[in-house]
Amino acid sequence: MERVLRLVISCPDRVGIVARVSGLLAQYNGSILEANHHADLAQGWFFMRNEIKASSLPFGVEKLAEIFTPIARDLNMTFQVTDTGSSKRIALMCSRDSHCLADILNRWQSGDLPCDIPCVISNHDDLRSLVEWHGIPFFHVPVDPANKQEHFDEIERLIAAHQIDSIVLARYMQIIPAALCHSYPNRIINIHHSFLPSFIGARPYHQAYERGVKLIGATCHYVTADLDSGPIIDQDVVRITHRDLVEDMVRLGKDCEKSVLARGLRWHLEDRVLVHGNKTVIFN
Repeated sequence: MERVLRLVISCPDRVGIVARVSGLLAQYNGSILEANHHADLAQGWFFMRNEIKASSLPFGVEKLAEIFTPIARDLNMTFQVTDTGSSKRIALMCSRDSHCLADILNRWQSGDLPCDIPCVISNHDDLRSLVEWHGIPFFHVPVDPANKQEHFDEIERLIAAHQIDSIVLARYMQIIPAALCHSYPNRIINIHHSFLPSFIGARPYHQAYERGVKLIGATCHYVTADLDSGPIIDQDVVRITHRDLVEDMVRLGKDCEKSVLARGLRWHLEDRVLVHGNKTVIFN
């Protein structure tokens, strides 16, 4: 696969942004393989994502960031440059449900998810054999209800030791503390088994059943200190009827959950998710 550099930008909207960026790349013979941009007219904000053929430039990611900095400063931009030659390092966290974890591991094993998975962390030991079959270290970190901070202290230690870039909560059923959220802004991805903002918190399928809804869904979102309220990456729904019991809704919802999480994770890995406030722009 062709190695590319990704340049992702957000800034106040104004005339000439695309010309300034493409002009700079052309100056160094940079070949743009994919270009996406979006102007939010209501907020006056501009978003862009470019994929540049790495071999077309006479330098790498660090130098590209360096020469781009004056334009970014002039246009009040925030930007990041990444290199597909360096895979993101992802920690998976889970509890007892296996469907999302197994799906991600299968996609990773087959090469469909471009990342490294140095470890899986769980508050239960149930899924150890599944994880270790894939050749990935499994860490069981129990939770003492009287002192949950010990659990999260150990998680932070493991994440730091494995040099993790992003964290994926594959049906990990503990609330992430605010301190960890602040340490990894827009880098903790959760799958919530509901079409947020409806039915936040625990047992959303039971909540949906009690309301007699006709659609259930799943939401992939970034985790913030506000429970189930972070920027939404992807969502999908499944139609149900009055005949469906809670267990039917859980069964139908599992397929929805794993596909939504996999899509959201892939877009995150490919730097296709741009966050502005509590909303996202997805260049998918």
